[in-house]
Amino acid sequence: MPPTHLATSAPQPQGRNLSFAEREEIALECARKTGVCAIARKLGRSPSTISREIRRNSATPSGDFDCRAITAQWHADRAAQSPKASKLANNPALRDYVQDRLAGLIATPNGVAFDGPVVVWKKRRAVHRQSRRWSLAWSPELIAQRLKVHFPEDLTMRISHEAIYQALYIQGRGALERELSACLRSGRALRLPRERARNRGKSFVGDALMISDRPADVCDRAVPGHWEGELILDLGSSAIGTLVERTTRFTMLLHLPRMEGHGKAKSIRNGPALAGHGAEAVRDAIVGTIMDLPAHLRRSLTWDQGAEMTQHAQLRIDTGLDVYFCDPQSPWQRGSNENTNGLLRQYFLKGTDLSQHGADELNAVANALNTRPRKTLGWQTPAEALDRLLKTDMIEGVATTG
Repeated sequence: MPPTHLATSAPQPQGRNLSFAEREEIALECARKTGVCAIARKLGRSPSTISREIRRNSATPSGDFDCRAITAQWHADRAAQSPKASKLANNPALRDYVQDRLAGLIATPNGVAFDGPVVVWKKRRAVHRQSRRWSLAWSPELIAQRLKVHFPEDLTMRISHEAIYQALYIQGRGALERELSACLRSGRALRLPRERARNRGKSFVGDALMISDRPADVCDRAVPGHWEGELILDLGSSAIGTLVERTTRFTMLLHLPRMEGHGKAKSIRNGPALAGHGAEAVRDAIVGTIMDLPAHLRRSLTWDQGAEMTQHAQLRIDTGLDVYFCDPQSPWQRGSNENTNGLLRQYFLKGTDLSQHGADELNAVANALNTRPRKTLGWQTPAEALDRLLKTDMIEGVATTG
């Protein structure tokens, strides 16, 4: 049993919050011009606690900065009042902005929206081999930073990413429904760490230029037009190709449909890859996608060592791209591509059949990524960064012609 009283020589009990007696002592010491560290030693508190108390609770109603115990206690009591209404609950415009970018529908550049698979919220973390809800899925940090771009003068349209996470995960914070946590990339219903699996290396492609042969201007991302690519493989040997521009992070997806006869008969040795991601199919998909770009935006392509690129020499002839290959088991050498593939897994979950998605759906997903702000671009979108490059080239071309 705790004692019902304390001896006169016993020190005063200390709780988490400062007591009124401690605030009186702080006010007296401040009047004597005593330093923060000396006050902290006297009260047995952290210097940061004393400094924070003086900074937050010393303002008087007249506007003066004067440390008074009764005023400091009034400030502390008012700040401790609960429950506090969250910022999202009090600001409908801010709440709608956050929800639209968390749970908004993805769409093609022409405005055709895709609902994606029908998913029932089960109040638990999404698991592999099940469909996930399709949405714009901006991260809370992206939303918080993009508010400064869209509302530069409106200070009411500001919120921290931690406040958004708390609105999703903590009951009582209000404004956002718990089911919106399924729109986050992790899809988890609780804030838990996530493990990452290592990918095994693929077979080596002979007669190839290695990444060590790349010029310096490719490595420093100063010159646009250098791409990174890879296949996303999944259930039933289905695949989607990804191309990411290193400077702007602009993404293009390669549609690799299965060929006729896949799964109906035994495959022919050295015959065409009926799964849809053979060397010829990948080469044709890259040519058909990247040739729509200006010549100065298709300078090189860096790929991992896979048999799907055995026709890299013909690809170089068809597109003018210099094709480089990474070292074995070195995915970090295509960092932009690996990061983008992680974003794509929001829509193409591991353990699912990727062949069910058509070209229009791939364009919609690519558009969602290209209109998603990136921290590495100063919170610009890849589409905005690429558009800026194209406009700069047009201006320089007109100036040269003139």
